[in-house]
Amino acid sequence: MRDPSICFCPICGTGLTSAEQFGQLRPVCPNCGWVYFADPKVAAGIVLQDQGRVLLVRRVNEPFRGRWTLPAGFVDADEDPRRAAERECLEETGLTVRATEVIDVIAGREHPRGADFVIVFAAAILSGELSPGDDADRAEWFDPRHPPDLAFRATEAVLQLLAKKSTIHR
Repeated sequence: MRDPSICFCPICGTGLTSAEQFGQLRPVCPNCGWVYFADPKVAAGIVLQDQGRVLLVRRVNEPFRGRWTLPAGFVDADEDPRRAAERECLEETGLTVRATEVIDVIAGREHPRGADFVIVFAAAILSGELSPGDDADRAEWFDPRHPPDLAFRATEAVLQLLAKKSTIHR
């Protein structure tokens, strides 16, 4: 996917052209040969469970304002994805958590500003009081088999996985 903001070579400043490189059409500098490779955007999220319920937050920003999702957000450059998931959870729920195991890695960008990969961690609550913040205006516990209106397919996929596991263990 070509990023329309990539028009000039960051090495020599020459206008870029398109050429097949490494199996796809990519922006290439006709002067110095620099090739643009788009880096994927990575997000990390947390699954907190209590008595068969999962904690979700309601989005206050677009896209999907008013819909629900796992506490999650983008991983910064040089940031450990576990720490990013823990940071996002604290920002959105007021809860300090410890990410434990990876539940799933979900691929597929859902909107133009979205992540290409979402790494979802199970977590344990260490401290804090449930209080929505940052880009969430509500935080509530839901039965994963009966979720509210969800923002992202990644959240839906994780809830389906949790619902299937809870059915198996009952």
